[in-house]
Order: sequence, then C-alpha cells, then structure tokens
Amino acid sequence: MKNSNNIVRVSKVTKDFAMGKTLVHVLKGIDLEIKTGEYVSIMGPSGSGKTTLFNMVGGLDKPSSGCVFIDEIDISQLDAYELAWLRCRKIGYIFQTFNIIQVMTALENVTLPMIFAGVPDDEARQKGLELLDLVGLKTRFQHKPFELSGGQQQRVAVARALANDPAIILADEPTGNLDLTTGDEIIKLLKMLSREKNVTIISATHDLKMLNVSDRVIWISDGRIEKIENREELSISLGQVGERWG
Repeated sequence: MKNSNNIVRVSKVTKDFAMGKTLVHVLKGIDLEIKTGEYVSIMGPSGSGKTTLFNMVGGLDKPSSGCVFIDEIDISQLDAYELAWLRCRKIGYIFQTFNIIQVMTALENVTLPMIFAGVPDDEARQKGLELLDLVGLKTRFQHKPFELSGGQQQRVAVARALANDPAIILADEPTGNLDLTTGDEIIKLLKMLSREKNVTIISATHDLKMLNVSDRVIWISDGRIEKIENREELSISLGQVGERWG
C-alpha cells in the first residue's frame, strides 16, 4: 500500500539468474517498505539474496518481475539516462572495498559526484571540504588513498556518498574490511547521518554491531524475507547467529 512516508517500496520482486542451462531463483517474491530516515540492516547468510536485493533497491540491477519504487518512482521502468540521473542525485553508495580512486586526493574523490551532477568547481570544493570535516578528515583533504588508513578511506567513501545530498545511502558491508574499533566508528558515523540529516541508511551486512544502531533488521533466507524485527524486539545472540547461518 502506498505510504507517503516510504522512501523505498519493493513489491513482489523476483530475480532469476541463468547458470548455464539452470535457472537459479535468487529472490522469490520480496515485499518491503522502508521509511524516510530509517536505518535498516539487511542480514542473512552468503547466498541468501541480500546483496541482490540491495542491488535492486540501488538501481544497480533490475528485477525479473515485480517493482522497485524510490519516492514512488518505479525505477525498473527508467531508461539508462533517467536511472543514472536518479542514482546520482538520490542515492549514495558505500562499498566494502571503498572504491575510491587511487590517483585522486580525498577531496577530489568527494567532489567527483558533484562534478558529474554539474556543480560548479568552487562550490564543489567548498562542499567537499565541509563533508571531509564532517567525517573527521578536515586536515587530510590533500592525501591520496595510499596515505590513508582503511578507516580513513572508508570515511572518504562516506563523504563521497553524501556529495549530492542523497535521500538514501546504500552501504554494502561497510565495515567488512575494517578492524573492530574502526568498524564501530563507521557504524556510529552512519547512525549520526541518519539521525541528524534524516538520510535513509540501508546496509547489507554480516556485522552484528549493526544490530545496535538499526531501527529495523530484515532477515533474508533463501531469497525470501524470513522476518523483520524492530531494534527493541531483537533478542539474538552471537551463538544463535552462528546456528542460524551455519
């Protein structure tokens, strides 16, 4: 049902992949609504379909059937130009491997999406510096990735994701390549962005620390939503997760 508070709505989405002569059903009819400003974690074992669902929401792939709506726009019906425009202005991406450009400085990496969006150079530079300050890298704006730690590189990626004031940030295993302390810092940073900027955070993750900051956790199993829990309802332990995913 349409709800004006929903930034994301997924309706009856399936996704099939051909593996040789075999058709693999990865998503098997997903229905999901995510509200503006929510912090949502999608959790499940490898092969459960969580990354595929993540890609559907981000417009990185199209469903075999069903619809994905961003602000009630069915993105599966957009052409390549329209989809690129929406991704540039509505969605910020954070990846496990950072995906920042090695020959560019931190500031250049952050301003790149703004250049693609047609923001004037001076305005992009000023905003890029403000975003690097926001993520705690004010003095490292001229450093290239090889001069930054893994956590600092991920902070650059967070700042870049915010470049065009997206309504949604999609974070794919954002702490996967970080140590425990640094990963916790990134999680807290994302939570701050959700709370203070009303940005919707959608994370596909294995990281149990995400449970502490998520408004809701969506458990995926075998291409279906197994259950959705509010944070206050969560009662899972590390051992239980091992049993569930073992």
